[in-house]
Amino acid sequence: MKTPHIAWISANDPPNAFPDIESDSDLADGLLAAGGDLSSERLLYAYRHGIFPWYDDSQPILWWSPDPRCVLFPDAFRLSRRTRRALKNSDFKIRFNTAFSDIVAGCAADRAGQPGTWITREMRTAYRLLHEQGWAHSIEVWKDSSLVGGLYGLAIGKVFFGESMFSRENNASKAAMLALCQLLLKNNFLLLDCQVESPHLMTLGATLMPRREFAAILEDACKEVVPFTDWPAKPGEIGDFMGTKGAGALQ
Repeated sequence: MKTPHIAWISANDPPNAFPDIESDSDLADGLLAAGGDLSSERLLYAYRHGIFPWYDDSQPILWWSPDPRCVLFPDAFRLSRRTRRALKNSDFKIRFNTAFSDIVAGCAADRAGQPGTWITREMRTAYRLLHEQGWAHSIEVWKDSSLVGGLYGLAIGKVFFGESMFSRENNASKAAMLALCQLLLKNNFLLLDCQVESPHLMTLGATLMPRREFAAILEDACKEVVPFTDWPAKPGEIGDFMGTKGAGALQ
Protein backbone atom coordinates (compact mmCIF):
# COMPACT_ATOMS: atom_id res chain seq x y z
CA MET A 1 0.00 0.00 0.00
CA LYS A 2 1.30 3.42 -0.95
CA THR A 3 2.09 5.64 2.05
CA PRO A 4 0.51 9.11 1.78
CA HIS A 5 3.11 11.85 1.52
CA ILE A 6 2.67 15.57 2.12
CA ALA A 7 5.09 17.78 0.24
CA TRP A 8 7.02 20.25 2.41
CA ILE A 9 7.65 23.76 1.11
CA SER A 10 10.34 26.01 2.52
CA ALA A 11 9.74 29.73 2.93
CA ASN A 12 12.79 30.15 0.67
CA ASP A 13 11.26 28.10 -2.14
CA PRO A 14 9.85 30.00 -5.14
CA PRO A 15 6.10 30.79 -5.22
CA ASN A 16 5.43 27.98 -7.69
CA ALA A 17 7.02 25.26 -5.52
CA PHE A 18 3.78 23.28 -5.19
CA PRO A 19 3.33 19.70 -6.35
CA ASP A 20 0.86 19.14 -9.16
CA ILE A 21 -2.67 19.18 -7.73
CA GLU A 22 -3.36 15.73 -9.19
CA SER A 23 -0.54 14.25 -7.10
CA ASP A 24 -2.53 14.22 -3.84
CA SER A 25 -5.03 11.48 -4.70
CA ASP A 26 -3.91 9.44 -1.65
CA LEU A 27 -4.34 12.31 0.81
CA ALA A 28 -7.58 13.02 2.63
CA ASP A 29 -9.75 15.90 1.47
CA GLY A 30 -7.19 17.36 -0.92
CA LEU A 31 -4.35 18.22 1.48
CA LEU A 32 -1.51 18.99 -0.92
CA ALA A 33 1.45 20.53 0.93
CA ALA A 34 2.66 22.14 4.15
CA GLY A 35 5.02 24.97 4.98
CA GLY A 36 6.11 27.92 2.88
CA ASP A 37 4.84 31.37 3.66
CA LEU A 38 1.89 33.66 2.93
CA SER A 39 3.69 36.06 0.63
CA SER A 40 1.45 37.75 -1.93
CA GLU A 41 3.37 36.07 -4.75
CA ARG A 42 2.84 32.58 -3.31
CA LEU A 43 -0.83 33.20 -2.51
CA LEU A 44 -1.60 34.56 -5.97
CA TYR A 45 0.14 31.62 -7.63
CA ALA A 46 -1.72 29.18 -5.36
CA TYR A 47 -5.18 30.56 -6.06
CA ARG A 48 -4.59 30.70 -9.81
CA HIS A 49 -3.73 26.99 -9.68
CA GLY A 50 -6.58 25.79 -7.50
CA ILE A 51 -4.76 25.81 -4.16
CA PHE A 52 -5.58 27.69 -0.94
CA PRO A 53 -4.21 27.84 2.64
CA TRP A 54 -6.29 26.51 5.55
CA TYR A 55 -4.84 25.80 8.99
CA ASP A 56 -4.90 26.96 12.60
CA ASP A 57 -2.34 28.30 15.07
CA SER A 58 -1.34 24.81 16.18
CA GLN A 59 -0.32 23.75 12.65
CA PRO A 60 2.13 24.76 9.96
CA ILE A 61 0.65 26.44 6.90
CA LEU A 62 -1.40 23.76 5.13
CA TRP A 63 -2.25 23.99 1.42
CA TRP A 64 -5.38 22.36 0.00
CA SER A 65 -6.88 21.49 -3.37
CA PRO A 66 -10.05 19.43 -2.73
CA ASP A 67 -11.66 17.17 -5.31
CA PRO A 68 -14.43 17.86 -6.10
CA ARG A 69 -14.40 21.64 -5.74
CA CYS A 70 -17.40 23.60 -4.50
CA VAL A 71 -18.16 26.41 -6.94
CA LEU A 72 -21.02 28.74 -7.79
CA PHE A 73 -21.75 30.11 -11.25
CA PRO A 74 -22.94 33.70 -10.66
CA ASP A 75 -26.08 33.25 -12.74
CA ALA A 76 -27.01 30.14 -10.72
CA PHE A 77 -27.19 31.95 -7.37
CA ARG A 78 -30.69 31.64 -5.96
CA LEU A 79 -32.76 32.78 -3.00
CA SER A 80 -36.03 31.48 -1.62
CA ARG A 81 -39.13 33.65 -1.95
CA ARG A 82 -39.13 34.11 1.81
CA THR A 83 -35.54 35.36 1.80
CA ARG A 84 -36.18 37.74 -1.08
CA ARG A 85 -39.17 39.21 0.76
CA ALA A 86 -37.11 39.59 3.91
CA LEU A 87 -34.31 41.35 2.03
CA LYS A 88 -36.74 43.69 0.27
CA ASN A 89 -38.11 44.70 3.66
CA SER A 90 -34.70 45.10 5.27
CA ASP A 91 -32.74 48.31 5.70
CA PHE A 92 -29.52 46.77 4.43
CA LYS A 93 -27.07 48.82 2.44
CA ILE A 94 -24.20 47.31 0.49
CA ARG A 95 -20.70 48.74 0.38
CA PHE A 96 -17.52 47.46 -1.19
CA ASN A 97 -13.98 47.72 0.19
CA THR A 98 -14.72 50.30 2.88
CA ALA A 99 -14.12 48.06 5.93
CA PHE A 100 -11.94 45.18 4.79
CA SER A 101 -10.19 44.59 8.13
CA ASP A 102 -13.53 44.67 9.97
CA ILE A 103 -14.97 42.07 7.60
CA VAL A 104 -11.99 39.77 8.14
CA ALA A 105 -12.30 40.26 11.91
CA GLY A 106 -16.01 39.42 11.73
CA CYS A 107 -15.25 36.24 9.80
CA ALA A 108 -12.55 35.31 12.34
CA ALA A 109 -14.77 35.76 15.41
CA ASP A 110 -15.80 32.67 17.39
CA ARG A 111 -19.06 31.11 16.24
CA ALA A 112 -21.51 28.87 18.06
CA GLY A 113 -20.12 25.35 18.09
CA GLN A 114 -16.89 26.45 16.41
CA PRO A 115 -14.32 27.59 19.00
CA GLY A 116 -11.17 29.10 17.54
CA THR A 117 -10.55 30.16 13.96
CA TRP A 118 -8.46 29.29 10.94
CA ILE A 119 -8.13 33.01 10.15
CA THR A 120 -4.92 33.43 12.12
CA ARG A 121 -3.09 36.70 12.75
CA GLU A 122 -0.65 35.70 10.02
CA MET A 123 -3.56 35.18 7.60
CA ARG A 124 -5.09 38.55 8.47
CA THR A 125 -1.80 40.34 7.80
CA ALA A 126 -1.34 38.56 4.47
CA TYR A 127 -4.84 39.32 3.21
CA ARG A 128 -4.71 42.94 4.34
CA LEU A 129 -1.61 43.29 2.16
CA LEU A 130 -3.43 41.64 -0.76
CA HIS A 131 -6.25 44.13 -0.20
CA GLU A 132 -3.82 47.05 -0.27
CA GLN A 133 -2.41 45.66 -3.51
CA GLY A 134 -5.88 45.50 -5.07
CA TRP A 135 -6.39 41.71 -5.03
CA ALA A 136 -8.51 41.06 -1.94
CA HIS A 137 -11.94 42.65 -1.54
CA SER A 138 -14.76 42.96 0.96
CA ILE A 139 -18.49 43.01 0.33
CA GLU A 140 -20.13 44.64 3.34
CA VAL A 141 -23.71 44.71 4.63
CA TRP A 142 -24.57 47.71 6.75
CA LYS A 143 -27.66 48.60 8.78
CA ASP A 144 -27.65 52.24 9.77
CA SER A 145 -24.04 52.74 10.92
CA SER A 146 -23.46 49.13 11.97
CA LEU A 147 -21.66 46.43 10.01
CA VAL A 148 -23.99 43.41 10.22
CA GLY A 149 -22.38 40.95 7.81
CA GLY A 150 -20.34 40.41 4.70
CA LEU A 151 -17.68 38.38 3.00
CA TYR A 152 -14.19 38.69 1.55
CA GLY A 153 -12.09 37.01 -1.11
CA LEU A 154 -9.78 37.54 -4.07
CA ALA A 155 -10.61 38.61 -7.61
CA ILE A 156 -8.10 37.27 -10.15
CA GLY A 157 -8.85 37.39 -13.84
CA LYS A 158 -12.50 36.35 -14.21
CA VAL A 159 -12.77 34.27 -11.04
CA PHE A 160 -13.66 35.41 -7.53
CA PHE A 161 -12.14 33.20 -4.84
CA GLY A 162 -14.40 33.42 -1.79
CA GLU A 163 -12.68 33.05 1.57
CA SER A 164 -15.22 33.52 4.36
CA MET A 165 -18.46 35.25 5.32
CA PHE A 166 -20.44 36.07 8.47
CA SER A 167 -23.80 37.42 9.64
CA ARG A 168 -24.79 39.36 12.71
CA GLU A 169 -28.36 39.74 11.41
CA ASN A 170 -30.57 37.26 9.60
CA ASN A 171 -29.79 37.05 5.86
CA ALA A 172 -26.88 39.50 5.98
CA SER A 173 -24.40 37.07 4.40
CA LYS A 174 -27.00 36.18 1.75
CA ALA A 175 -27.32 39.87 0.95
CA ALA A 176 -23.55 40.05 0.49
CA MET A 177 -23.59 36.98 -1.78
CA LEU A 178 -26.43 38.47 -3.84
CA ALA A 179 -24.58 41.75 -4.34
CA LEU A 180 -21.35 39.96 -5.21
CA CYS A 181 -22.97 37.64 -7.76
CA GLN A 182 -24.77 40.54 -9.46
CA LEU A 183 -21.48 42.42 -9.73
CA LEU A 184 -19.69 39.33 -11.07
CA LEU A 185 -22.40 38.86 -13.70
CA LYS A 186 -22.16 42.49 -14.76
CA ASN A 187 -18.40 42.13 -15.26
CA ASN A 188 -18.48 38.75 -17.03
CA PHE A 189 -16.86 36.72 -14.25
CA LEU A 190 -17.05 33.00 -14.94
CA LEU A 191 -17.03 31.54 -11.46
CA LEU A 192 -17.23 32.09 -7.72
CA ASP A 193 -14.96 29.59 -5.96
CA CYS A 194 -16.50 28.40 -2.67
CA GLN A 195 -13.69 25.92 -1.91
CA VAL A 196 -15.46 23.35 0.29
CA GLU A 197 -19.05 22.11 0.17
CA SER A 198 -21.52 23.09 2.89
CA PRO A 199 -25.30 22.59 3.08
CA HIS A 200 -25.78 26.37 3.26
CA LEU A 201 -23.84 27.01 0.04
CA MET A 202 -25.66 24.25 -1.79
CA THR A 203 -29.03 25.85 -0.98
CA LEU A 204 -27.76 29.06 -2.62
CA GLY A 205 -26.99 27.33 -5.92
CA ALA A 206 -23.44 26.06 -5.43
CA THR A 207 -22.43 22.85 -7.16
CA LEU A 208 -19.54 20.39 -7.11
CA MET A 209 -17.02 20.37 -9.95
CA PRO A 210 -14.23 17.85 -10.62
CA ARG A 211 -10.89 19.39 -9.68
CA ARG A 212 -9.44 18.76 -13.13
CA GLU A 213 -12.29 20.73 -14.72
CA PHE A 214 -11.90 23.53 -12.17
CA ALA A 215 -8.16 23.78 -12.90
CA ALA A 216 -8.84 23.96 -16.64
CA ILE A 217 -11.22 26.90 -16.10
CA LEU A 218 -8.63 28.69 -13.98
CA GLU A 219 -5.94 28.21 -16.60
CA ASP A 220 -7.99 30.21 -19.09
CA ALA A 221 -9.92 32.58 -16.79
CA CYS A 222 -6.89 33.70 -14.74
CA LYS A 223 -4.48 34.32 -17.59
CA GLU A 224 -4.76 38.07 -17.15
CA VAL A 225 -3.23 38.60 -13.72
CA VAL A 226 -4.28 42.17 -13.01
CA PRO A 227 -6.39 43.48 -10.11
CA PHE A 228 -10.10 44.01 -10.72
CA THR A 229 -10.94 47.66 -10.04
CA ASP A 230 -14.57 48.17 -11.13
CA TRP A 231 -16.09 48.12 -7.65
CA PRO A 232 -19.02 50.51 -6.94
CA ALA A 233 -17.79 53.53 -5.03
CA LYS A 234 -21.11 54.49 -3.43
CA PRO A 235 -23.33 52.52 -1.02
CA GLY A 236 -26.16 50.67 -2.72
CA GLU A 237 -29.64 49.77 -1.50
CA ILE A 238 -30.23 46.02 -1.30
CA GLY A 239 -33.06 46.47 -3.81
CA ASP A 240 -30.52 47.61 -6.40
CA PHE A 241 -29.21 44.04 -6.52
CA MET A 242 -32.54 42.23 -6.69
CA GLY A 243 -33.33 42.11 -10.40
CA THR A 244 -35.60 39.36 -11.67
CA LYS A 245 -32.92 37.79 -13.88
CA GLY A 246 -29.54 36.25 -13.13
CA ALA A 247 -28.18 36.14 -9.61
CA GLY A 248 -30.86 35.98 -6.97
CA ALA A 249 -33.40 34.07 -9.04
CA LEU A 250 -36.19 32.41 -7.07
CA GLN A 251 -35.96 28.77 -6.11
